[in-house]
Amino acid sequence: MLVSRTALVFAAASAAALLGTATAAAQTDRTPPAIGGGSGILVDSRVGCTLTTIGRDSAQRLVGLTAGHCGEPGATVVVEGDPDGATAGRFVYSDHTLDYAVIEFDSARVTPVNQVGGTTITGLGGPALFPNVVCKRGSTSGTSCGVVWGDVRATATETWTQMCVMKGDSGAPVVVGSTLVGMVNAYLGVGCFGPEVGTNITSIMHDLNTRGEIGAGYQPL
Repeated sequence: MLVSRTALVFAAASAAALLGTATAAAQTDRTPPAIGGGSGILVDSRVGCTLTTIGRDSAQRLVGLTAGHCGEPGATVVVEGDPDGATAGRFVYSDHTLDYAVIEFDSARVTPVNQVGGTTITGLGGPALFPNVVCKRGSTSGTSCGVVWGDVRATATETWTQMCVMKGDSGAPVVVGSTLVGMVNAYLGVGCFGPEVGTNITSIMHDLNTRGEIGAGYQPL
C-alpha cells in the first residue's frame, strides 16, 4: 500500500507531539526532593553544607537557614542527592558576624519537611545551658549528641558543646528534643575531640526580625 508523503509527515509530527506530552507529564509528575533541618545542600554545586531549618517567614515565603560562611547572596542551592541537580533556591543574605545565611527556596522544586533522619524540628528555643545535652544532625557525620559547656566567651550569641562535627556539617541544626536552639558553625579540634561552637537561634531570629527583610518572622514547619 502506498502512503503519501503528507501522511508520513503528519504521522511523524503526531508521534513527536505525543512524545513531548509524555516527557512533560513525566517532568510534572516528578516529586521534588525532600529537604529539612539536617539535609545536605550543595552551594554553587561545589560547597557542601547542612540546612539548619526550613519554614515560612511573615510574608509566607519558603525560607531556610544555614551557616553564613557557606555562601554569599546569589549563590545557588541544590539538594544533596537530587539526581536532577536542579537549583532549588538561592542565598539572599549572609551575615559574617553571627555566621548565618538566609536561603529563599522555590516551592515548586522542593518538598519541605520537619524531620530528617531522627531529628525533628517543631519550634524555636533559647540557648541550652550546662550541663544539658544537645544533639545535631549533620549531612556528613549524621546525628551526634554532647554536653553543653555554655557561652564560653560571654558573647551572648554562641554556645559551645562537646558534639562530634565534621566538614560538611556547617549549618547543622542543634536541638533539645524537637526544639531548635542553635546551628553548627565551627569545630575547634581534631576529629571529634574538640568543642563545637554554634550560634544561638535566638540571636539569629533577633537579627532577622530587626532587619525586616526576607526571613523576618520566620517559623519552622
